[in-house]
Amino acid sequence: MKSKQMWRWFLGVVGSLALLGPACAQKPPLYTHWENFTTANGMPDEKVLSVAVDGDRVWAGTENGLVLIEKGKIQKVYKPEDGLANRVVTGIAVDPASGDVWLATFGGLSRLSGGHFHNYTNLTSGLANDITYGVAIQDEYVWVATTAGTNRFNTRTGEWSIFSEKNAPIQEPWSYGIAVAEKKVYVAIWGGGILEYDIAGGYWKPYTDPDGEMEIVLFKNQGLIHIIVSNIAWNKDTQMFWASTYFGLSGYDGRNWHNYLSMDSGLASDFINAPKSRGDEVWACTDKGLSYLNFKTNTWVTYRPNAKTGRGEIVITAPDKKVTTMETSTSLAHNYILNMDFQGDDIWVATATGLSHGIRETTRESNKEGKVHEHTTASR
Repeated sequence: MKSKQMWRWFLGVVGSLALLGPACAQKPPLYTHWENFTTANGMPDEKVLSVAVDGDRVWAGTENGLVLIEKGKIQKVYKPEDGLANRVVTGIAVDPASGDVWLATFGGLSRLSGGHFHNYTNLTSGLANDITYGVAIQDEYVWVATTAGTNRFNTRTGEWSIFSEKNAPIQEPWSYGIAVAEKKVYVAIWGGGILEYDIAGGYWKPYTDPDGEMEIVLFKNQGLIHIIVSNIAWNKDTQMFWASTYFGLSGYDGRNWHNYLSMDSGLASDFINAPKSRGDEVWACTDKGLSYLNFKTNTWVTYRPNAKTGRGEIVITAPDKKVTTMETSTSLAHNYILNMDFQGDDIWVATATGLSHGIRETTRESNKEGKVHEHTTASR
């Protein structure tokens, strides 16, 4: 079958989801063109740990510095000699009010403002520990996830607060990620589940697995799927938070849990480094590819490079578990995904061997990209 005919046939397969109901009429987003930023074209290190979009600018945290990408090119690389607290940049947050860039590093918290760095460490400030993993902005407050607890820094008064097992309902202080909602702040705790902070009330609420044991939740939607939580994301559109664990994906809508495992869904792997969500989209950064879930239709799409051909592979899992695969000429830099962010319809993906920019193509452009084949499996 010719490429053009194959593509038309593939669109027919995806479009047939509409027959399952009005909600399924939305086609999944397809990113058929990728451009990669690696050490070959200017990245200071192959492993990209974090990424944050700031309008036309993209910030990427690597194991050897901070990278600024603008107009499709690497414009600047910041390292400790430039003032950065540490070369390993694990988290990035841009203050929408000031434009300041806050950076979680393995040597403290860095603030990039007006082209200059100001650093906060355990010895020079109220930071609980210099090993920091995540950072988030809540109005005048900067929240920081560290190995010794969660910090809150008031940028107006200079006051620091530390939340740990001493003053919060957790046994493990090691925090990994932070997500800010309108009235709450959510913290991913390593081995401790999720902590919810009520901004107005100033109190904490824990979310752990139902029996408190470090195990996978067997009855899928009875609670948080596992207490080893690697990161967390807030979706303002659906008012849900999504937690990534090393044993599956969990979402909570305020009343019900929605848990997903690779064995009974289109999730590429249960080992998830980070989630991201907006609208009906839920993205999971796994060790075996980037997985997308349309929460309304229960349609999954996974992006990964093909190990044999080096080309891109898109795997679509329909609600009835029917699997369709598509090959594209370009691919993600690697299948081990650590983080991602949105830039309009485009996405930026941090991988183990580079930063990948996924561009959503039009049908005409995608016609040139590749071919598809289909197979059906009874279960994943």
